[in-house]
Amino acid sequence: MHAVPTRRKMLVTTGALLALGALVTGCSSEAGSGNAQPTNATVEGNEEEGETVVIGFSGPAADHGWLGAINSAAIAEADKFGDIEFRVAEGTNDANLQISQVEGFINDEVDAIVLLPTDGAALTSVATRAMEAGIPVVNVDREFSHPAAARTTILGDNYGMGRSAGEYICERLGDDPDAVVAEVAGIDSLPLTQDRSEGFKDALDTCGLDVDNRVAADFTVQGGESATSQLLSAAPEIDALWNHDDDQGIGVLSAIDNAGRDEFFMVGGGGSANAMREIQSGESVLEATVVYPSTQAADGVKLARLIAQGKAMSDLVEVEVPKRIVLNAPVVTSENVEEYLPTAFES
Repeated sequence: MHAVPTRRKMLVTTGALLALGALVTGCSSEAGSGNAQPTNATVEGNEEEGETVVIGFSGPAADHGWLGAINSAAIAEADKFGDIEFRVAEGTNDANLQISQVEGFINDEVDAIVLLPTDGAALTSVATRAMEAGIPVVNVDREFSHPAAARTTILGDNYGMGRSAGEYICERLGDDPDAVVAEVAGIDSLPLTQDRSEGFKDALDTCGLDVDNRVAADFTVQGGESATSQLLSAAPEIDALWNHDDDQGIGVLSAIDNAGRDEFFMVGGGGSANAMREIQSGESVLEATVVYPSTQAADGVKLARLIAQGKAMSDLVEVEVPKRIVLNAPVVTSENVEEYLPTAFES
């Protein structure tokens, strides 16, 4: 372990913004090499302050409400522990810059690296080098292209998001084989968008429905409004619409309002606070949204700390933190919105 003060300090690398992520921690000499022997954990033992661990964090620019929430949740969680020294690199959408940030963490011999890559494939090589140097890496949200690049991977369930949205629509429209279903996707070139669409299609198949009208946006308000305007022009009648992302959903709802359309219901994606308030109001076409947890970073912080300190998860019998964790994708409606609103992110 590094000899650092027991009082937690947040250090931000040159030019740092509060980048997003989820965190990982690990002693470069022990946890990263796999030589640490995790102990049977208790809640009290895990919460007790241990030796200070240095965690380096790098993620994409927080240019999206969900990404901003990922970052703030990571910072807030790290701040709860007096034995975490948290170093945050500047958020960037430049894969080469992010690679150099990780190389800096390796040179600094941090105890662990938490990495939400701007491009999982592009960051795989440098993450693998960190692992080979004995620094455990926690991969968040955008998966590396090789499992050896991470000690632990924590993901939202993109395929599950699509399935949850499709199953909800099936519950509402499954007895109408002629129902018209529309989809406003995110960026089609991204695997996460492809997974969401695949899950949606698979769920609709189970009740004999399919996607009649589909457009792709770009996860922005402007893109959501433009793409939805095109969709509405091409589809004079719709029964249900699924929008992949609640941030771009602001634009989707604006286009719907501008077109004066209200003959259908809408399901969102992501779980933003503004979407949940729309659901609460009962006055919007938006009647449900599917959560894609913005708590991934906060969860990653806690797991990283456990790995670094050779601890285990108190709710598991197994004495190792799992290699891979996929979070659930629940549907939020007016019936359960109050349960999810406190942890929702602001668009």
